[in-house]
Amino acid sequence: MVVLEELTKKEDLFVSGHGLCPGCGIPIILKLVLRATTHPIVIVNATGCLQISSTRFPLTSWKLNWIHSSSGNAASTISGIETMYKVLKKKGKLQTDTEIKFLAIVGDGGTNDIGFSSLSGAIERGHDFVYLCYDNQSYANSGGQCSSASPIGTSTSTTPTGKILPGKLQYRKDITRIIAAHKLPYVAQAAPWNWEDLYTKAGKAFNIEGPAYLNVLNPCPKTWGIPSDKSIELTRIAADTCIWPLYEIDGDNNIKLNYKPENKLPVTEWLKKQDRFEHLLNIENKWIVDEIQNEVDKNWNRLIYNEKKGINN
Repeated sequence: MVVLEELTKKEDLFVSGHGLCPGCGIPIILKLVLRATTHPIVIVNATGCLQISSTRFPLTSWKLNWIHSSSGNAASTISGIETMYKVLKKKGKLQTDTEIKFLAIVGDGGTNDIGFSSLSGAIERGHDFVYLCYDNQSYANSGGQCSSASPIGTSTSTTPTGKILPGKLQYRKDITRIIAAHKLPYVAQAAPWNWEDLYTKAGKAFNIEGPAYLNVLNPCPKTWGIPSDKSIELTRIAADTCIWPLYEIDGDNNIKLNYKPENKLPVTEWLKKQDRFEHLLNIENKWIVDEIQNEVDKNWNRLIYNEKKGINN
C-alpha cells in the first residue's frame, strides 16, 4: 500500500509552466511515474502534445535530463543512450556509481503507428528502459486526426461522422497485447484515476532489468469533447465498462487483473459522455454500439480466462 503522505513529499520533476490543456491527464501521469524511482532519469520525449507544450523556448517544465526526438524514433534514441551508458560504465569512464534509469515518453500516434518498428526493435534487442505511452486515442497535437488507437466509431478530423460514414470503421489497435507478444519482462496498462495502481506499476517497470512498457489512458478534453473537470472521472468509467482494463503481464507471461468492477457498466456509459461518440447514440448507429459492446465483452472474458489459466494470448 502506497502511503500518500510519503508520495507527496517526493520531489516533483515535472513542474508548472507548461502549456498542456486544462483537464489533460499527462501532468498527473508524469507526477506519479517520475516519483516511482529514486534513481536519476534520462528522458527521451517524442514530438507530440507533451513535448511541444513543456519546452517552449526558453522555458521548460522538466527538472531532469531531457532529450527531444522525432515522432518515430524515441525508442531508437533511448536505446542508443542506454547503450552508451553501459559502454562508458564498463570502461570505467563514469564518475559516479549511481544507477541511471532511461524513460521514453511517446503518444499513441508515435507508438502505435509512426514509431512502432523502432519500439519493436528496441524491445527485441532487450534494451534496459521504460517506455511510457500516453494514449489519448488520436493525433491530438496536430489537429485531432484518427490514429490506430482511435476506437471504432470515433469521429475525428480525418474520420468525420456524416451521411456516408459513422466515424472510424476500424477497431482500435490493442497495442498492449501486441507489445506483450514480444515476451518482454513487464507490460502494464493503467489509467490516472487509479493513482496508486499507476504509481506501483511504474515502480515495477523501473525496477526490472530489460524493457518495460506502460500504456496509460490519457484523457483529452479537446479531442474527446468532454468538460475539463470530468477527464479523470471518465478514465474510471473506461475501467468500469472494461473498455480500458487495468492489468499487467510479467516476464513469465502471467496476466494479473488489477481492477475488477463490482458492477460492469455498459459501454454506453462511456460513449454518451463524449462528443466524439455522440452520433453513435442515434438509432441508425446502434449496430456500432453493439459491435463495441461485443468486442469489449470478448476481450474482458479473455483476460479473466487467461488470468485463471496463467496464460497470455
